[in-house]
Amino acid sequence: MTLSKELLEIIVCPKCKSELIYEEDKQRLICQKCSVYYPIREDIPILLIEEAIPIEKETKL
Repeated sequence: MTLSKELLEIIVCPKCKSELIYEEDKQRLICQKCSVYYPIREDIPILLIEEAIPIEKETKL
């Protein structure tokens, strides 16, 4: 299942309030300004600052 267009238009990064980029295939929302992503679990975006994962951490895995 994918996130609705309406939801994607209104959600922003909880830390800096920037627009988020939806990566449907990886089930995550990316904030380019903060260089983090927020996971999507069971079709629910986890938009908690403490749940943000640094993008560079992914490349080290």
